[in-house]
Amino acid sequence: MTKTNRTHFLAIAVPTLLVWAGWLVLMANGGNWGVFGDSAQEGVPNWYMSITMAVGSFVAGATSEGGGAVAFPVMTLFFKVPPGTARDFSLMIQTVGMNAAAFAIFFMAVRVENRALLWATLGGAIGVIFGMEFVAGLLPPAFAKMLFISCWLAFAFGLYWINRYRDREVHLTITHFLPRHAAMLVGTGIIGGVITAITGSGLDIATFGLLVLRLRISERVATPTSVILMAFNATIGFAYKSLFMEGGMASDAWGYWYACVPIVVVGAPLGAWFIKNKSRHFISMILYVSIFIQFVSAIFILKVYQKPQLMLFSTGIFLAGVAFFWILARSGSKRLTWL
Repeated sequence: MTKTNRTHFLAIAVPTLLVWAGWLVLMANGGNWGVFGDSAQEGVPNWYMSITMAVGSFVAGATSEGGGAVAFPVMTLFFKVPPGTARDFSLMIQTVGMNAAAFAIFFMAVRVENRALLWATLGGAIGVIFGMEFVAGLLPPAFAKMLFISCWLAFAFGLYWINRYRDREVHLTITHFLPRHAAMLVGTGIIGGVITAITGSGLDIATFGLLVLRLRISERVATPTSVILMAFNATIGFAYKSLFMEGGMASDAWGYWYACVPIVVVGAPLGAWFIKNKSRHFISMILYVSIFIQFVSAIFILKVYQKPQLMLFSTGIFLAGVAFFWILARSGSKRLTWL
């Protein structure tokens, strides 16, 4: 085995073995083996989510979509799980899976934008705590679902728009970093953190958009950066709700969590390894496909076309998102001219 292959193997094996050991202790001491046959939500056995997160964790490690970007729509749209429970599960499972992916990224010395990690993590912490205290729970379930879908669809349009120029100039780090760039990252982190508080995922998409569209960072750098950011943000959200909010995490979410932990700790690092040497266009294509599937599913499952208020809300969020990402892209073009 070459040194490189050994490094890649350890990047996956070390977090896997550590998490499996802790998981086995929790399962044995708590007598939780029955979760694989239980159904926390009527008609939704916990092992359904094990299968879902086998795919979701891989996507989470390989793209700027956190594991919650797969878990939340699948749980709320297909399995009819309440958005609050889906949000809690997303935070809980990303705390394991995406931190495992973050370990793999650091261990394999994958390039990331360290200043983005610092400032966006600060903003994300503020946003997710504020969102849990004052915003989450205000939206009816269907509106929370479409908020998530509409934000991601808007991002896909923004990314497609800029990727029309396949050979556009990109950078591996934020050149001429100024205080205003730190402020941008903090502000974007706050917005993303609030969305995370509602849907379990959001900081990753917001920061990825800022890095790629405004600051013209290559997707190959922005993707692992967003993976680490979402790992940190999910951990903060999980810890805050568990320790400081009445009721803690939704009780049903724990059954799903126990059933998925041993899977995501393998899938997420595998995703990070798989995407390590892939082109930015390949990464973008994965995002387009997954977002399109989520959008079409939401339209038909929620019957948005039969609900004028929901349709108007979704359209408004989508247009606001498109405007946001378009402004980032335009500002990015001006930045390249200035550079």
